[in-house]
Amino acid sequence: MTTKKTRNHPVELLIGLVSISDRASSGVYEDQGVPALRDWFSQALSSPWQMETRLIPDEQALIEKTLIELVDQVGCDLVLTTGGTGPARRDVTPEATLAVATKIMPGFGEQMRQISLRFVPTAILSRQVAVIREAHDHAALIMNLPGQPKSIRETLEGLRDDQGQSIVGGIFAAVPYCIDLIGGPYIETHDAVCKAFRPKSAIRAK
Repeated sequence: MTTKKTRNHPVELLIGLVSISDRASSGVYEDQGVPALRDWFSQALSSPWQMETRLIPDEQALIEKTLIELVDQVGCDLVLTTGGTGPARRDVTPEATLAVATKIMPGFGEQMRQISLRFVPTAILSRQVAVIREAHDHAALIMNLPGQPKSIRETLEGLRDDQGQSIVGGIFAAVPYCIDLIGGPYIETHDAVCKAFRPKSAIRAK
């Protein structure tokens, strides 16, 4: 049985990273999703964090089992998936995510598609969702992300013009406050990568 991870710091964020791909999980090619997420969090987070990773095929029952394990047993506060969100028959990540949800957070999926539509019209085919799963003693935010490293980065941190001004906001700016609201650790970021947004009343003094 999987045991809960021990936090090295009281406010350490536990992140579950799940890459969902038939071919990558069978060794046909090397997974790019989890390494891209690991690199992004290494650059973006200034507060303590650790991660738990999984590489699994596009099987709905297995995806559901993995998400439940990461939240209920490992104790992750945030779980991110990559892959399996298109219209193909084997793309069942959104269905699995919704099946384990307590609350649906539609704004994240809407914003992800807005970002991707800046580049390709086929972004409208993406079915990414985000949900809250409430376990016995805590809750977690689960989000479906794209599979390509470039798209993962753009989705998380948004787009900027040549002068560094925001064109469209990334989804991660809202994640720290969402984690606050569901009782998770206080997440801080490097503003140059992604500035976390909180109401003034929710900002803690450093």
